Amino acid sequence: MLSKRGEVVVRVFAVACLTVATVLAGQGARAGDGEGVREDAGHGVRADTGDGVRADAREAEGGEGTRAGDEREAGADDGARILFRFKDSRITESSGLAVSPTGKDIYYTHNDSSAGPVFYAVGPDGRTRATFTLRGAESRDWEGMAASTDPRTGQGVLWFADIGDNLEGAWPDISVYKVAEPAVMRDAVVPAVRYRFRYEDGGRNAEGIMVHPHTGRLYIVTKQFAGAVYQAPKRLRTDRVNVLRKVGPAPIMATDAAYAPDGSSFVIRTYFSATVYRAPGEQIARVTMPELRQAESITYTRDGRYLLTGSEGSRSPVYRVPLPAAALGASEPASALRQAAPTPTSDTTGEPVPTPVAGARSGEDGEDAKTAGDGAEAGVPVLAVLLWLVIATGAIGTITLIARKTR
Repeated sequence: MLSKRGEVVVRVFAVACLTVATVLAGQGARAGDGEGVREDAGHGVRADTGDGVRADAREAEGGEGTRAGDEREAGADDGARILFRFKDSRITESSGLAVSPTGKDIYYTHNDSSAGPVFYAVGPDGRTRATFTLRGAESRDWEGMAASTDPRTGQGVLWFADIGDNLEGAWPDISVYKVAEPAVMRDAVVPAVRYRFRYEDGGRNAEGIMVHPHTGRLYIVTKQFAGAVYQAPKRLRTDRVNVLRKVGPAPIMATDAAYAPDGSSFVIRTYFSATVYRAPGEQIARVTMPELRQAESITYTRDGRYLLTGSEGSRSPVYRVPLPAAALGASEPASALRQAAPTPTSDTTGEPVPTPVAGARSGEDGEDAKTAGDGAEAGVPVLAVLLWLVIATGAIGTITLIARKTR
């Protein structure tokens, strides 16, 4: 056991390390989100504390009314509006959100972990139209979903990501379920195809999933202080574990992601804001998000002009947020870039891909694993990470020395 002096030193170092970690989180938020952690006097946006959870104010009139915070968030300053609130009492931890690619005014969501492999089809009034259960699926920690269209048949496809891993590598693999979009909005059990994945560089916690609308290629966005975008193989296999290859950086603590309907760009959501990218590490615009209890989901409207974002919590709201002009015109600059750049930024299908770097390893699907620039604006600065490592190493060395002297 340590002496009292040793305990004091250990505690001092622990506090120092915690302080540095807190500073790093703030730096990462500023670097990754631009808007960062700040208080916006214009429309009341402020950062969530801790893991993004804060106490919601009591909703007026038994929950049906709009609370004061929502009135600020839906003001004319930022253009954000509440599209609807979930009315179903079973939807308490909405963690994924998607717009039906084929049906009119249908929105899909699912709960977080421990809720069963169930998703809900919701109308524009927030009322549940149908509840669907995935046959033979698990729900270890569902954290996101995406919707796409099968380019061969035109049928809608839904993807559910069982990718949460709060222990950063506790699970040997993660799963994504593929479901044909139900043609009829009636409660049913639906078949699902399960694809298993592992990261090329070890286990990660993740909450973001996005699927390219033209190629159907799947991407996972990790939720870390220095997160990343991982690309799935072009052809997914059900008979083995598919390997996810890192292709670029992601903002600090990303909670969801989605591709624009035309495939020209994608958005990554954090607890604080959202960022639109042309390709991993290639930022187009930042989007201020409304204040939410725990920002968990983001997707595009079918016309690609707005973002929809939601939160966990009972009777939680879904906001419609207009995209800035730079993001709306993303497809034209992307086309010009593809024509002018000596190194292609898209594959033969027009899907944005990052620029290859020396030393990239070959993937299982025969393609080179590509890595974009370090994208310091999207994660924790390198110098800050080095500072943290130096302090942590010093703390470990000091603790070891004290332990030896006080045996």
